[in-house]
Amino acid sequence: MTWFGIATYELNGSTALGLAVDGVLYDAKTLLRQTTSFYLHDELGELISDWQGAGGVAVAGLTAVASAIEAGQIDATPLVGHRLCVPYTPRRIFAAASNYHEHALEMGTELAPREESSPYMFMKAESSIVPTLAEVVIPPSAERVDWEVELAVVIGKQGRHIAVEDAYDYIAGYTILNDVSARDLNRRTDYPFKHDWFRGKSFDTFGPLGPWFVPRACIEQPQNLRMRLAVNGEIMQDGNTADMIFSIAEQINYLSTILTLQPGDLIATGTPTGVGMGRGIYLKPGDVMVASIDGIGSIENPLVAG
Repeated sequence: MTWFGIATYELNGSTALGLAVDGVLYDAKTLLRQTTSFYLHDELGELISDWQGAGGVAVAGLTAVASAIEAGQIDATPLVGHRLCVPYTPRRIFAAASNYHEHALEMGTELAPREESSPYMFMKAESSIVPTLAEVVIPPSAERVDWEVELAVVIGKQGRHIAVEDAYDYIAGYTILNDVSARDLNRRTDYPFKHDWFRGKSFDTFGPLGPWFVPRACIEQPQNLRMRLAVNGEIMQDGNTADMIFSIAEQINYLSTILTLQPGDLIATGTPTGVGMGRGIYLKPGDVMVASIDGIGSIENPLVAG
């Protein structure tokens, strides 16, 4: 299948949907007027909310457009001077903790045997989301700010008690989340509860997301994607989604036993080894992070002092 991504971009004060083909961005509706006629929502969030009804038509139509671009069959003019926005604002963000064995080891986390355990999920504030190239602000109260590249799964269909074998039917697509974390603020000493991941991970700008949304049909093996994160050009994380302890489908199954998953929900599926805490180094103003996942793309974000 022809690969493409759906982006949200801003140009001259207006936002619109873009079609990414081979890393080049085009205005989606301009291309549609040349090739086919079907209704495409004005916002990606609206399309994802209506994914069960409109997703199939949108994917088929945009696949035809992307194929025509690759074949040189249409006059496609790349966008110039645009700014990528977050693809969409997630309805809720669920995140998997310690879902890679080597990452758990580097964090000093002792895990129960897999057969005696289940996914450990927490929530991250939707307001933390920022696009690629946006500044990540280090709060004055944080001294140990860290990075975490994660495959983000976007839900496109409402579901409760979803069987593992049916889980992919509920996925609209994928994107990249950098789960920026203030390690020192993840812990508390003023309460008997030792961890406070909401505080440590939910600061404004602590959720770079993007660069675009890639429909499920465009990624054949989401459970076998190379994922990397570099700081100032040096590769820190280099892992593969194949190494998850609990698979994408198992995370969807688990979450759906607790609550009803809704279109627009986002699941950050865990990070591989190579975070700063495991190395004893942390982010500082002036650093630049680049998080990449094969089959999706890359997001780049500089650090500034708050």
